Amino acid sequence: MQRLLFVIIYPILWLFSKLPFFILHRISDIVFLFLYYIFNYRKEIVLNNLKLAFPKKNKRELLSIRRKFFRHFTDIFIEMTKSFTISEKEISKRYKYKNPEIFEEIEKLGKSVIIMGSHYANWEWIVNLSSITNLNCIGVYKKISNPYFDKALRENRERFGGHFIETRNTVKKMVLNKQNNTPSIYGLLSDQSPTLRRTQYWRDFLNVKVPIHTGAELLAKKYDFLILHMTVNRVKRSYYEVDFEILAKNPRDFKDFEITDGFIKRTEKQIKEKPQYYFWTHKRFKHKDRAPK
Repeated sequence: MQRLLFVIIYPILWLFSKLPFFILHRISDIVFLFLYYIFNYRKEIVLNNLKLAFPKKNKRELLSIRRKFFRHFTDIFIEMTKSFTISEKEISKRYKYKNPEIFEEIEKLGKSVIIMGSHYANWEWIVNLSSITNLNCIGVYKKISNPYFDKALRENRERFGGHFIETRNTVKKMVLNKQNNTPSIYGLLSDQSPTLRRTQYWRDFLNVKVPIHTGAELLAKKYDFLILHMTVNRVKRSYYEVDFEILAKNPRDFKDFEITDGFIKRTEKQIKEKPQYYFWTHKRFKHKDRAPK
């Protein structure tokens, strides 16, 4: 059944991705209308998240953010689909790195790097990072249940020169690359909630006390990796700019959770400035009532 679904759906997605952006944007507009006004897709979840994150905003402001978010939300999935066939020239035009020279400095250090990013704007198109650095680029992702789609998506993401590994293989890959003296970049989305049994740290995030994912900091300290913060800004529809900032050259010099706090503060600042570009459809604050007293 999984193979049959792949054989039926994948060719349609591939052909769909060949459409030019101006047509894809019109399709996105139509999808938005159905998703928002007819199917009411997760509208209450989004609104509840916004109420918790922005308690001082009135209902009109929250509804406005919600509507803008869903317009961006449909664009993101259009852009993800476009990734199947987008050329390196096209993606480089639409996903620009503002300070690529930062990697020249890092390469001279001979250290591996963890990039801490969040589900903001467009995080998927960083697949072309290899175009601005000689470091081995590795993306960490959660495996899709359908093995045929998983293989196709992984191969598609790797066509720009990077490599993708499952979350469960992250440490193994880090150890292997360190043993082989292969400086690498590991991309981690660090705004996800950890499972409660693995939670080591709670703090306020967008006015709510939640469990915080500390894996990036712990791994960087264990293997002496440099940590970068990635900020993605939406310039206009399907155009983005990416800015990098060094959070820690020597993470072992920092107190526990100090690096994680720095990441959270930067993520909060960006979300508060333009909240419509954050990914609000998940239950971001599902563990809020379980916080230790």
